[in-house]
Amino acid sequence: MMYLGVDYYPEHWDLEMMEHDLERIVALGANTVRIGEFAWHLMEATEGRYDFSYFDQAIQKMKAYGLNVIFGTPTTTFPAWLAKKYPEILSVDAEGQKRVFGGRRQYCYNSEIYSVKSSQIVTALLTHYQSEPAIVAWQIDNELGHEGSDQCYCESCHKGFQTFLKEKYVDIEVLNRTYGAIFWGQTYNDFDEIPMPLKTITTHNPTLQLDWARFRSKSINDYAKMQIDIVNKLKRPQQNVIHNFFGGFFERAYDQNLLASRLDRVAYDNYPVWGGLEKPISPANIAMTHDYIRGLKRENFWIVEELMGAQGHTVIGYLPRPNQAKMWSYQAMARGCEALLYFRWRGMTHGAEQFCQGILDQDDQINEKYREVKAFFDDIKRYEVVLSTPILAEVAVLYDYDNRWSWQAQSQSHAFDFTNELLRVYEGFYTQNIHIDVIDIKKSWDQYKVIALPVMQIVDDALLMRLKAFAEKGGQVIFSFRSGIKNRDNNLRLGENILNELCGVKLKNYESLGLNNQVKLKTSTHEAAIGGATMSVWRDLLEPTTAEVIYRYDDLFFDQYAAITKNSFGDGTVYYVGGGLSQVATNALIEQILKETGILTHKSAKGLEVVRRNSGEDTYLFIMNHTESNQSYLEHTVGPYESRIINLAKI
Repeated sequence: MMYLGVDYYPEHWDLEMMEHDLERIVALGANTVRIGEFAWHLMEATEGRYDFSYFDQAIQKMKAYGLNVIFGTPTTTFPAWLAKKYPEILSVDAEGQKRVFGGRRQYCYNSEIYSVKSSQIVTALLTHYQSEPAIVAWQIDNELGHEGSDQCYCESCHKGFQTFLKEKYVDIEVLNRTYGAIFWGQTYNDFDEIPMPLKTITTHNPTLQLDWARFRSKSINDYAKMQIDIVNKLKRPQQNVIHNFFGGFFERAYDQNLLASRLDRVAYDNYPVWGGLEKPISPANIAMTHDYIRGLKRENFWIVEELMGAQGHTVIGYLPRPNQAKMWSYQAMARGCEALLYFRWRGMTHGAEQFCQGILDQDDQINEKYREVKAFFDDIKRYEVVLSTPILAEVAVLYDYDNRWSWQAQSQSHAFDFTNELLRVYEGFYTQNIHIDVIDIKKSWDQYKVIALPVMQIVDDALLMRLKAFAEKGGQVIFSFRSGIKNRDNNLRLGENILNELCGVKLKNYESLGLNNQVKLKTSTHEAAIGGATMSVWRDLLEPTTAEVIYRYDDLFFDQYAAITKNSFGDGTVYYVGGGLSQVATNALIEQILKETGILTHKSAKGLEVVRRNSGEDTYLFIMNHTESNQSYLEHTVGPYESRIINLAKI
């Protein structure tokens, strides 16, 4: 069943409003509502006294209207009495300041008391609703690790980190050797001497910083597993266990792949714009996020918060233009979403999210946003079968959280942004309108024709063997700058780069280009020039051994060095891009690679996204216009921010 609906939160309103709300929600075309994840105090107003009577009434009314329920465990916002009685549950920021009650996610994942209290409320909730058939899914917490909650520097976390290191290294001398602790006299006699990476003069050891990120990720995943285990023990067999992941995931010390592996369904909160943004993030960035979320389990996913209106807690962001938010919904469905709920039914009149618009505004009147959602629901229901089919990609963009956290410790250039470097490569594929998987490097990639590993500075022997085998069998591999310079411990290797043979080059030197600086490139004599080809952020100065030169630096001092190379390896080809290549040149390079591999592309005007989906013998094209002008495709005119679904068999 395709779940379509709204985030309701009935406790935010007078109970007598519910009947009228539910009538209009059903008239909207919805079949599902999401409730509960912010209502701990309503369920346990005083310690140990559970009362679910409000939600009993609410669910009975929802059932009377034929609505399914997604119920969130309420642990993302704990009651004030809990913070008062057990202040040690509160997390501590990098300045040593305890985060006070009043926001959300202020708890410490390593607090034993908070884990106990969380397990008690989750157990009570699941036990109470163990036989409730209207509940189709249980959502674990809410956006775990978001808004800085991935970091805590309390005493529990400090001791937990030291225990984590002791279990990993066993012998303190092993840690000292791995860290190179002899440098700056940082040698430890015991694990209890090891600090957290709080502010110091200059910076902390890069390996310690990587281990800290691993520990933070483990803290979140262990806390989530505690809840998942309880829910799995008590839930009905047909109910799904989900969690709603957030955008900006690469900016957190939190590998979401482990949590995803423990869920029945991955869910996502899709906000192409939020408070303070004067315009939405780019269409390619939105698409890359969907492909990442789909890649967590390599399965289609749900969206349980889809934007419909301007957003902002204190500063308000861009207002989506008519049909634009609806277009983002079509884009999500095209890229693997199977269930979609809008945030929220009605904008709130109290609290921190008063300026986060809902479908209805505070005037409580049917409006254009309501009509947009209704039109979307009415249309998308017709494509339930095709949207349930898997997406099969021939291209993958690979990432590794160890590698991302390594860059977090040492960005090496003021202009470096990890997500932007992935997006630079991803956009080259996206503009060709092909399916792309964005997946963790540990997953299998044998089925792909092309893999890209942007800024993959951590490469170990096991990964190198996989890469060689992939290329030897005919695979196309794309590296970008700084690739292969570090081992899994976040240390530089002594000796030659591990990728020299595979890439057919030697790294002779390098330069950080910093902010607002770029260098020109020139092509080799036998290739047509791409206008405006430049490097920014960084440049590796490459000396080919077996590789062919595609670009050199157009530079008085460094024009003898290659900037981009192409190397034959077995039956495959390996590309090395030595810096932040300008987007026009990146797109041209990737277009040529796709031609050589025979991957089917769909040419379209800039800003017109085309996604191909197959169902049985039928092929459908989802066409989304991300621009404010009319666009044409296959003799169809697609208006500003309009979306179309075309069955090619009927053309």
